[in-house]
Amino acid sequence: MTTDSSSPSRSAADGISTFKGQERALRADRLGTGGLLLSVLAATAPLMVVAGVMPTTFAVMGIVGQPLLFVVLGTVLVLFSLGYAEMSRHVHNAGAFYAYISRGLGGTAGAGAAMVALVAYNALQVGIYGIFGFEVSGLFAAYAGLEVAWWTPALAAAVAVGALGWLKIDVNARVLGVLLVIEVLLVVVFDVAAIADPGKEGLSLHAFNPDTLTGAGVGTALCFCIAAFLGFEQAPVYAEETSRPHILVPRVMFLAVTGVAVFFAISSWALTVATGPADVVATSQEQSAGLLFHLTEARLGGTFTDVLHVLFVTGMFAALLSFHNVVARYAFAMGREGLLPGAFGRTTGASGAPGTGSLLQTGIAVVLVLAFALTDDKPTGDPTAPVLHLFTWFGNIGALGVIVLMAIASLSVVVFFVRRGAAGAQAWRLATSALAGLALVVIAGYTVKDFDVLVGAGPGSALSRLLPGVIGLALVAGLVQGLVLRARAPEVHARIGLGNEAFQLDKEAERGA
Repeated sequence: MTTDSSSPSRSAADGISTFKGQERALRADRLGTGGLLLSVLAATAPLMVVAGVMPTTFAVMGIVGQPLLFVVLGTVLVLFSLGYAEMSRHVHNAGAFYAYISRGLGGTAGAGAAMVALVAYNALQVGIYGIFGFEVSGLFAAYAGLEVAWWTPALAAAVAVGALGWLKIDVNARVLGVLLVIEVLLVVVFDVAAIADPGKEGLSLHAFNPDTLTGAGVGTALCFCIAAFLGFEQAPVYAEETSRPHILVPRVMFLAVTGVAVFFAISSWALTVATGPADVVATSQEQSAGLLFHLTEARLGGTFTDVLHVLFVTGMFAALLSFHNVVARYAFAMGREGLLPGAFGRTTGASGAPGTGSLLQTGIAVVLVLAFALTDDKPTGDPTAPVLHLFTWFGNIGALGVIVLMAIASLSVVVFFVRRGAAGAQAWRLATSALAGLALVVIAGYTVKDFDVLVGAGPGSALSRLLPGVIGLALVAGLVQGLVLRARAPEVHARIGLGNEAFQLDKEAERGA
């Protein structure tokens, strides 16, 4: 990535002399392989998945073969990544999904994808504040005897995350890296302990038997488990901030998706080994989100379990920061290309961070947390409902949005290379993208169909239509914006997805003039 540092331009709006290329470009050379890998893996929140998603999937869906499900989903996402990663060699844009989609399917489709991405990643990030606040308030009650409303630590975390979002991305990567490494190590310790001290059925591999993936709950289990992978697809968001994006982004994507698949498959298998495959569903129903802590208490003692509780919270904080950084960069890319006001398309000070996008995400988080806090502690209601609703509603809205984006991006990869006349050279990647796209469409269909189960609503509940409708509404709003831009501002429409390349074209045009 290059920046225009030769000709300063004065902004009529703010009267400040700036270098346009520097303002509208993220700083390169901030991230290497390690920093990029840690930044994307933090979003997967491994401890939150092992302690929360896995027991819920066992308990609610009754699917013993969850380890095999992670292998199947990992295979689908590797197929997806083959084309997606190849696309990253040709397009370097913080808008990632929408940039790729606009290059393949046109600017209007890109505008629709941009709005879906902005809503989906915001929803994923904001949803975690609910469970984060709930867990921190529980720690205060258990270890300090203090009653703290869940929204107090949630708002404090929003401020802390917003402050970190203004710092250099490499500083963020170090924070995420420390939290992630400790988190992973603790889960590995549990895995080893479970394998060394198995339940009454011993080291059974029954959870990898295909027969365990039968029944009505498989589709819903797919929805739960694919959400555990979310984060690996974020690598292209940071492409402009790496020194060799054409090499680092594909490398990190494959390391992330394969690492996550293996890690979660082994960890979910360890849960079945510790309880016994025959008892894992019943034990998960009994212990719920306390399953992991129940098992570590028996094998590794109370001190380890206490540390695990604390790291459960810090892991969620890492995920909050990771998603925050992604949202800020999507807002930056959209502002730079005219899909949001131009103020969002500028970096901030010496850090080179997308500060205005960071402020936007922080503001959205604070407003939504406060909105749910206002419904807390009602005399006739469940005081935990706002917390759980914030987490489950927004988490599943976000997951649906990313699944839809991956499915559309798979189609875009095929169209992009066909239009470039590279269908023959990229034939096997196009085939894997098409297969992955079909699988993702099926998963998206199951997600919409079973949304009442995913959010804990009753059959026929209006929520099962309204909540996934948020993603549909975002898509329609983005498409309408794209159509309006094409009709009224064709020069802006033509820049959608170009990112820094648009500014390089501007420079060439100025030199030609």
